[in-house]
Amino acid sequence: MSLHKHRSKMVTDGVTRAPHRAFLRATGLDDEAMQKSFVGIVSTAGENTPCSMSLGPQAENAKLGVAAGGGVPIAFSTVSVSDGTSMNHAGMRMSLLSRELVADSIELVVRGHAYDALVGFAGCDKTLPGVMMGMVRVNVPSVFIYGGAMLPGTGTDGREITILDTIEAVGRFQAGAITAEEFSAIEHACSPTAGACPGQFTANTMAMVAEALGLSPLGSAMMPAVYSERIALARRAGETVMKILNAGGPLPRDLVTRKSCENACAAVAATGGSTNAALHVPAIAHEAGISFTLADVAAVFSRTPLIADLQPGGRYLARDLHHVGGVPAVLKALLKAGYLHGDVLTLTGQTLEEALRDVREPDGLVVRSCEHALHDSGGVVVLKGNLVPDGALLKIAGLKSLQFTGRARLFENEEACMKVVSARDYREGDVLVIRNEGPKGGPGMREMLSVTAAIYGQGMGEKVALLTDGRFSGATRGMCIGYAGPEAVLGGPIALLKDGDVIVIDAATNTLRVELSDAELETRRAAWRPVVRASLGGALEKYEKLVGPAKLGAVTHSGGVVWPYETPEADGAGGARLPNTPNNANNANNANNANKG
Repeated sequence: MSLHKHRSKMVTDGVTRAPHRAFLRATGLDDEAMQKSFVGIVSTAGENTPCSMSLGPQAENAKLGVAAGGGVPIAFSTVSVSDGTSMNHAGMRMSLLSRELVADSIELVVRGHAYDALVGFAGCDKTLPGVMMGMVRVNVPSVFIYGGAMLPGTGTDGREITILDTIEAVGRFQAGAITAEEFSAIEHACSPTAGACPGQFTANTMAMVAEALGLSPLGSAMMPAVYSERIALARRAGETVMKILNAGGPLPRDLVTRKSCENACAAVAATGGSTNAALHVPAIAHEAGISFTLADVAAVFSRTPLIADLQPGGRYLARDLHHVGGVPAVLKALLKAGYLHGDVLTLTGQTLEEALRDVREPDGLVVRSCEHALHDSGGVVVLKGNLVPDGALLKIAGLKSLQFTGRARLFENEEACMKVVSARDYREGDVLVIRNEGPKGGPGMREMLSVTAAIYGQGMGEKVALLTDGRFSGATRGMCIGYAGPEAVLGGPIALLKDGDVIVIDAATNTLRVELSDAELETRRAAWRPVVRASLGGALEKYEKLVGPAKLGAVTHSGGVVWPYETPEADGAGGARLPNTPNNANNANNANNANKG
């Protein structure tokens, strides 16, 4: 059944809504427009990051598609925090927190104004999952569009370079491997266009997740930000959301299911994607009321082969993947080998198997068949052991060795470690441990890209290991283990470590342990006291009080939000009325059960 004006009639229908209509007339709406469905067009467009600079024109063209489909497009915006400029200082504490703010702001605007549908645009690491989380939370007809990645630059030697080259050039310059002139040349050439980082870092990984979940049109994610085809794609997104609205679905919670979450994790593993996906996929599932934990992510990662040769562990970029078939090429290879659920829905209402039927086969270079995989298990693994009972994440794509044993060198925060790394005051065989950087301990779970890239640039990428209860960027490479849980501030084993403790890492058996007896760990636990820090205040204080553990996605509310339907005056007084879709029926039952409780 059609969902035409299923929400917005609450602000347009009836005698008591005359003030509402008067207010809307001041925005340019007339009587005819107020009989149409209201469609929110949300973007994180802004000038604070190249990731977001291409979003404005795309969002404008989505409005044309909505209007062509018979709806009223209403643009609004939300925040973005750039990982690129917030890293390696206290500003990074705001990054993961911004994901929740993006989702919350979408809920506030859509529910506050009773919009009928939503088209969302995002381009940066946390804005992608944030917009998707907001869509699933409000559960109105929705289409998600990624803004696209930037094109690579060209170095003085003619080689393609990206932002990763500049990040790692810091360590090379510190080590004396390049001159100041060479260092400056890389910085000036590596990021020539608008768009997100072009490798399989967090933004591109989450764009791939959006396609695998069914929230984005197939084939849309890997198209570069500056390609004019994105204008047409955005316009089609507006037309598509109107088709979904008129058809009555599929809604976001019809698309985000346990099966589609497993498909998303398979896509991440198959492409050596960002470890951040292990935070974001559970968080998106949480919005749908689905319990999908790090253990569920680990199960998919372990059974999925690595088939795409993408940076940072591999050779190719998002643009290259786009030209050989994009995300559908990866999904088809996985489906053909039995690693995906083909019966999940896509935006068009087709099953994934139906939608991939005419997609081209893998090219054999950028994307391989599963029979000729780069590695038997995914490019990201979950480690467990007495040091990380809740798990930790390691990107193995590109690693020369899957084992490492070394002695712990402890740092109570990122700055302390960065100071030592910058001075090159560490040695081969060290396991650099940065603690108190988890979701609560940070708070904000900073990523450690500057530290890891400096180590790699200094030629020490696999000669030392790094362990943290904070995060890593999708651009991180080397023996770098993050998301260690429980985090230090909660008394996790990482809090009990001392300098010189022997740490054993084995990604072949997915284990991470410290060579201490249970008795010694208990003795240390009895003597442990949490780090005392200065008063927080503001957004960080609220986040610290609400945020959950990394293994559950670092979420801040109980999940599965129900937005009850209200009956406007014109249809009678009071009560709740739900369109007869399977998902809304479930929501109604949940709401009734909650009311009975």
